[in-house]
Amino acid sequence: MSLVNAANRFLPSDTPAAFVADAQRVAVRGERVITLSMRHAGARQVALRYELVGAADAPVVFVAGGISAHRHLAANADFPEKGWVDDLVGEGRALDPANRRLLSFDFLGADGKLDAPIDTADQADAIAVLLDLLGIEQLHGFVGYSYGALVGLQFAIRHAARLHRLVAVSGAHRAHPYAAAWRALQRRAVALGQLQCAEDHGLALARQFAMLSYRTPEEFGERFDAAPEVVNGRVRVAAEDYLDAAGAQYVSRTPVDAYLRLSESIDLHRVVPSAVAVPTVVVAVEGDRLVPLADLVSLVEGLGPRGSLRVLRSPYGHDAFLKETDRIDAILATALRTTGETA
Repeated sequence: MSLVNAANRFLPSDTPAAFVADAQRVAVRGERVITLSMRHAGARQVALRYELVGAADAPVVFVAGGISAHRHLAANADFPEKGWVDDLVGEGRALDPANRRLLSFDFLGADGKLDAPIDTADQADAIAVLLDLLGIEQLHGFVGYSYGALVGLQFAIRHAARLHRLVAVSGAHRAHPYAAAWRALQRRAVALGQLQCAEDHGLALARQFAMLSYRTPEEFGERFDAAPEVVNGRVRVAAEDYLDAAGAQYVSRTPVDAYLRLSESIDLHRVVPSAVAVPTVVVAVEGDRLVPLADLVSLVEGLGPRGSLRVLRSPYGHDAFLKETDRIDAILATALRTTGETA
């Protein structure tokens, strides 16, 4: 079954009118269950949970983040809770809902109910179905950070006619072997916790390992340069409180299977850069140990005339897109500019 037919199969006959009415609101959330043909798992029923924010007649930009990101980008009048990328969405920003219609969704597998290998191609195909369901023919832009950049690359290959331009931040055409090794050890930490009937402890430890790979030695040197303490007869170093808090916060909101399957999905990812058929701005961060600058240079070289590279230097490493918001916003403002807009 084609993607269009798959969408029509689950599309109520009155959807266009209902969607037009809902579109007048500041923000719309929804959920649709579809059957999707997955690369490694066959046909599966999956839920598409989305949020659409912005003026009804504005160009649509899809925004996707790392494997911990979700459909709620930023606080708004309808959904005031904090989003995962609040500082990059709002008045005066490149992602201003007054000028852009922002679409996002929960990644397939994020609810922990899809216990099967998930390819970034599956995520891209799910987005195409979602666009069909919402009556959106084309995206003005796709902004992907980390895992979202991998999904964006797949979308730009598999559904190029539906995308005008791509911004891929800290995401390459393949998983670097060093980064894949980090994630493999993190998944083993979860497995060890499961064997000991302490699944949450395993997941917390995996997240703590991940935090070390996301950030840089320079940042830890500035933040945690304090002498260790002896607590209850054990040595405790300065960074442990931070790591404990990061692990506990992650466990409170993340199902174990969601973490495992989305972590695997990063390592499954591999595309041929020359197959990307839309103009693409690639953003790299010097010092990013998970997505090295050399890999992103290779990606841009493979993109040929469709690709351009922007390089940031930041002590935040892979997490720079969450911290260097003004610098990222400036890049987005140029990359997403429409005819008649000024910088």
